[in-house]
Amino acid sequence: MNRIDQRFATLKAQNRTALIPYITAGDPSPEYTVGFMHALVDAGADVIELGVPFSDPMADGPVIQKACERALRHGTRLHHLFDMVREFRRRDTDTPVVLMGYLNPVERLGYDAFAQHASEAGVDGVLVVDMPPEEADEFGPLLKSHGLASIFLLAPTTSEDRAARICAQGEGYLYYVSLKGVTGAATLDVDAVDRQLTPLRRMTDLPLCVGFGIRDGESAAAVGRVADGVVVGSALVNRIAEGADDPATIAPTLKEVLGDMRRAMDA
Repeated sequence: MNRIDQRFATLKAQNRTALIPYITAGDPSPEYTVGFMHALVDAGADVIELGVPFSDPMADGPVIQKACERALRHGTRLHHLFDMVREFRRRDTDTPVVLMGYLNPVERLGYDAFAQHASEAGVDGVLVVDMPPEEADEFGPLLKSHGLASIFLLAPTTSEDRAARICAQGEGYLYYVSLKGVTGAATLDVDAVDRQLTPLRRMTDLPLCVGFGIRDGESAAAVGRVADGVVVGSALVNRIAEGADDPATIAPTLKEVLGDMRRAMDA
């Protein structure tokens, strides 16, 4: 059982919902990322999704696209993320870390090298947006052999047959995309999300975590009532962008935003 499984087992025993923040590694520049990760944990994060900067983040809206541009402009590369996680682990050996990104940087490094470096650094799971389960026959078992969970996306448009396959191959948790669109979209129908999660619960015992459209404590609490986990990305990344000219102000702002969500969810 890796850290992700342990964390969700603990949360289930406590009847609590996971809060999963996403930030883009290296934004606004690499030296701040580890501090942001610790600030998020202090604010109540249960799992951290660390975004791998990529030049063409097709599933992401303008906020995270610009975050990737800032990180790449400062030279952030995949090997820097391994160093960041390794540094994070010096203080925090418990909080699960998931790398979230796109296939191109992984392929450039090589599947085996990626899995080995990620595992040695202290990564717990990997979500590759453009690596569907139909194409993960080599990558998935390789990750598993290194103790890394393969995390997959589900969406409102996912067919029942395909959802069953994703549920069968997924590990750690399943990331349910609440909206038809990209990250940062504005409209969130929690009742619709609840209806869409119901058949998935008959297919899997994995935690169902919902992202896209989580903006504040109110929306986090609403989704938290129907999901096993709440994923928040653009709302945090936008605060990083706003503080990019004075990065010392960012960590306290992230703690405030995420802390409001944690308190709303726990209430």
